[in-house]
Amino acid sequence: MSNNNKHSKKVLFVVTSHSDLGNTGKKTGIWIEEFAAPYYYLTDKGVEITIASPKGGQAPIDPKSTEPDAQTPATKRYYGDAATQEKLSHTVLLSTVNQSDYDAVFYPGGHGPMWDLANDATSAKLISDFSGHNKPVAFVCHAPAALKNVKAANGEPFVRGKKVTGFSNSEEAAVGLVSVVPFLLEDGLKAVGGIYEKGPDWQSFSVQDGLLITGQNPASSDAVAEKLLQQLSK
Repeated sequence: MSNNNKHSKKVLFVVTSHSDLGNTGKKTGIWIEEFAAPYYYLTDKGVEITIASPKGGQAPIDPKSTEPDAQTPATKRYYGDAATQEKLSHTVLLSTVNQSDYDAVFYPGGHGPMWDLANDATSAKLISDFSGHNKPVAFVCHAPAALKNVKAANGEPFVRGKKVTGFSNSEEAAVGLVSVVPFLLEDGLKAVGGIYEKGPDWQSFSVQDGLLITGQNPASSDAVAEKLLQQLSK
């Protein structure tokens, strides 16, 4: 009798396909905690998740996010979960997905989205489509970069006048990547009219403005998933 919901909710996860950390010769991608924490938070409550990316196939994982000091219960669970690893290695091509098949969309961060999802027209249109159909759109850490070129129905920037958070300038400075990233996320969100808010560096901080849910950093991953689930349960 496990399926007592009328139908389980379906959430689309959109992850980066970008693996080069600027011109440093180092690698980037998804910050695995920001994928694993929301993934398990939602799937444990019966949500069905599909994972898509701009290029499809294997989504790159930031090697720094697999180091011992970056581990959490969710990431440890991921490393022991062959089925989910398999799913992340066969992401669906982003251009083939349609908002009508899902109840919400969630974007995990990592530095990768700063390069690809920030400038991806397919992703921008998808976010507008979800929002236009009154479905929640959620982002954590660097993933709000994907909001940079999203337009509202009236042609204005989607985040203009909305409360939003994301990886802060001070956090970017702390990881030493201010001169590596294509733009600073906090500045980028303010530049398109977002009302940027932040909590203390590295502490969980998330903001909801209507159907737009954003989290500041890896520690905010669960809080974003929680707000998303509350919104889906309404």
